[in-house]
Amino acid sequence: MTVNELSTPDLTDAPAISGERADLLAALAKSRHFLRLTTRDLTDEQAGQRTTASELCLGGLIKHVTLVERRWADFILHGPAAMGDATTMTEADWATWADQFRMQRGETLAGLLAAYAEVARRTDELVATLPDLDAAQPLPKAPWFEAGARWSARRVLMQIVSETAQHAGHADIIRESLDGAKSMG
Repeated sequence: MTVNELSTPDLTDAPAISGERADLLAALAKSRHFLRLTTRDLTDEQAGQRTTASELCLGGLIKHVTLVERRWADFILHGPAAMGDATTMTEADWATWADQFRMQRGETLAGLLAAYAEVARRTDELVATLPDLDAAQPLPKAPWFEAGARWSARRVLMQIVSETAQHAGHADIIRESLDGAKSMG
C-alpha cells in the first residue's frame, strides 16, 4: 500500500457529510496525510531508525497514532473502560506502552500503514454516523486528566486531530534528520 492510496478516506458508502463533521474529517485527513507522507519511499529499516535524541522513529509514530486513535474512538463508543486506568499501570505496562513508539521485530512499515488506514476508515465512519457529537463520557483515571471531567465526542475528535498533527510535526523532523526529505516545509 502506498502513501497515495492512504491519503484520502473512502467514504463512498457513507452518508453525505457536511458542516462540523465535514470540517473535523477534513482536518483529520490533512493531519493523517502529512504524517503518512513522511514515510514515503522508506524501507522498514529506515522507518525504524531513530534519527534524533528522541526515542521516536517514523514507524513507531505511525504505530502510536494508530493505537491512540483506536483507543479514543473506542472511548467515544464505550467510555473510560476502553482506555484503562493509568493509575494502576505496572512497570511492565509502561514498558509495553513505550514499545508502541518503536518498530518491533517482524513489524513492517506497510503493515503499520495498513493498520493505520483501517483505524482511519473506522474513525471516519464513526464521525459520519455518530448520532450526537455532544454525547459525553467520563475520562478515565490518569494523572494527566482532570478528575471527574467528561469529554464530548466532539472534544475527543479534536484531540485526535491535535495529536495527529503534533506527531506529523515530529515525523517531519525525524524524516528530515534521516535523509533531508521534508513533508511540510
